[in-house]
Amino acid sequence: MAERKIIPIGPYHPLQEEPEFFRLHVDGETVVDIDIEIGYNLRLIEKISESKTYDQVTFLIERICGICSTSHPFAYTNAIDDLLGVTVPERALYIRSIIGELERIHSHLLWLGLAGHFLGYNTVWMWAWRYREPVLDIFEKISGNRNHYAMFKPGGVRRDMHEEDFPWIKKTLKSLIPKFDMFKGAVMDDPVIRARTEGIGVLTKQDAHDYAVVGPTARASGVAIDVRKDDPSGAYDRVEWKLITQEGGGVFAKAVVRILELYESANIIIQCLDNMPKGPIDLNIKDMPVGEGIGRYEAPRGEVFHYIMSDGGNSPARHKVRAPSFMNIASNKKAVVGHTISDATIILAAVDPCYCCTERMAVVDYKSGKKLMDGQDLIRLSQEKTARMQRK
Repeated sequence: MAERKIIPIGPYHPLQEEPEFFRLHVDGETVVDIDIEIGYNLRLIEKISESKTYDQVTFLIERICGICSTSHPFAYTNAIDDLLGVTVPERALYIRSIIGELERIHSHLLWLGLAGHFLGYNTVWMWAWRYREPVLDIFEKISGNRNHYAMFKPGGVRRDMHEEDFPWIKKTLKSLIPKFDMFKGAVMDDPVIRARTEGIGVLTKQDAHDYAVVGPTARASGVAIDVRKDDPSGAYDRVEWKLITQEGGGVFAKAVVRILELYESANIIIQCLDNMPKGPIDLNIKDMPVGEGIGRYEAPRGEVFHYIMSDGGNSPARHKVRAPSFMNIASNKKAVVGHTISDATIILAAVDPCYCCTERMAVVDYKSGKKLMDGQDLIRLSQEKTARMQRK
């Protein structure tokens, strides 16, 4: 029997999108247990929120996540609208949904590229990030920014969209459909990618319920939940779109869900552009009453939740945030165990946790203190396994 060792991943690692610490207990090449530690990313956003005006908070919470920077403002403004008991102008609802779906497209493409890289398919990585660029160009056209768009505000949106831009936006989106087809074919038809991801890191439907996972992580296990359907805001109940689910529960199923959602997002945006009503975009909220509000939104990684308590002043008396990664990361306790070290990298990444860029990872012999392996070695192991399967 091989001696058990511990492989630490994190708290800062290029594979993970936010500071989190996984301690893999391995027996030879097999992961037999995993310890998960979070809490390294305390930035006091909720406390800082109490010192900002309600309008300033929308800029603050965009910085919770650099990739899905509009998901938090979407949920936050829904919470404010709930507290006020107001109905946002119809045109603003359509604009909110367009921004949310553009973000979903570029977030899913970013994940797809990273997944390709971890498996040794660097061409998929470069393609996905190449075709993410036109989406960021659309954001720049609409808001002036490629990220952190500053479009949302309580009671509406901060900027209107120019209708003379609509034909260009639709043409750009339609030009991406053949690229989505290419990714679908690359992932679903490539026997090696299927072998590397299908049946790997499986969460059964019962597991998904037990761990209360959200977003594509849940939908890949056959759990048909999506805030856009279950508690629609924006214009989601005004356009036709399909809820994507898969039954496999593994890395492959999660990839398929995200790829198929690319089509639905483009479809939603085009319908919103075609049907957007004219009119005001903002209620110009001046005062906040005493009360509470709850806002939810389906971020690219799943449900994001904001709670606001008002004492009638200019700033939130209490602000609570729950991001989807908080719910999904714990499911790795189930998904990773029993698989090899080379599969652990892609399984941990499959829930699409938020990203952090600093590497502090090493495999250390706990007896000698000698460093045996670093983060690049883990990626190399994964890529070498793909190469071995390609040769077969």
